[in-house]
Amino acid sequence: MRSATRIGWVRHGITEWNQLGKIQGITDIPLSAEGIRQARLLANRLAREAGQWNGIYCSDLQRASQTAEILAERLGIPLIKDSRLRERSFGQAEGTTEAERLSRWGVEWRRLVPDQETDEIIKARGHEFVDELLEKHSGEAWLVVTHGSFLARMLQSLCTDLNDSHLLNMSLTLLEKQQEGWYPLLHNCTRHLTEETIKSSI
Repeated sequence: MRSATRIGWVRHGITEWNQLGKIQGITDIPLSAEGIRQARLLANRLAREAGQWNGIYCSDLQRASQTAEILAERLGIPLIKDSRLRERSFGQAEGTTEAERLSRWGVEWRRLVPDQETDEIIKARGHEFVDELLEKHSGEAWLVVTHGSFLARMLQSLCTDLNDSHLLNMSLTLLEKQQEGWYPLLHNCTRHLTEETIKSSI
């Protein structure tokens, strides 16, 4: 019997702009030292777990590709970059802090920034990617390393009953393709980060 197709959606490790509360969008910010450490912790977790991954797709922005490279090297699996997995373009909001966004556009800034990429465009390129993955890799398990806003829109459109919690840096969400659609096996999990904190405090 053929296995069900699985996608392990990963939000990239943390960056200095994440820590400052700045919107990144398509601005190409690298991982911070902490982000590199986070990626290594997830890589170690995946290496210990029983599930086997066939490969990794990732956004071509460096915070995602750096994360994916650490995972691919640790797991010994191929890595493919795909620009369709890029973060939403936030236009004029990129590089701004929350205080700056509130000052410029008010509390409805997410709706009012004039030149940002729409949800419809994000979902169109995201679903094109997922459909292609299903066609090429039916019955396989692939990691997909991408970005918070893009990932939130995709998960909500693939699994309508998922809670709308903020997706944490270096979180893992595991979806399995079943007859009726995508089923969440794991959502927004950062156990690998908290376990390391507990170990270091003992």
